[in-house]
Amino acid sequence: MSIIISITILVLSVFLGFELISKVPPTLHTPLMSGCNAISGVTLVGAVLSAGYHDFGLFTIGSLEVGMSSLLGFLAVVFATINVVGGFLVTDRMHRMFTKKK
Repeated sequence: MSIIISITILVLSVFLGFELISKVPPTLHTPLMSGCNAISGVTLVGAVLSAGYHDFGLFTIGSLEVGMSSLLGFLAVVFATINVVGGFLVTDRMHRMFTKKK
């Protein structure tokens, strides 16, 4: 039953996010995106915590046992880092667009 509730929440959040973003004027897309990506640093903290969680080994790489939560946590760290760095790069580019050239 909880998987059905989780899927329902996911589908509703996708529809809500699409509706909210589609109502934003084009001039505000870049600041909104850079702000949201900066907030994704919280996701990075959660991903690091998940990657550090030690559970029973799913498979072995050399002498290292890798569990499912560690593997998914590592992937979450990679993707969250890409998201945060991309947000800062977009913000930097936006700031350079609005500064006066010497």
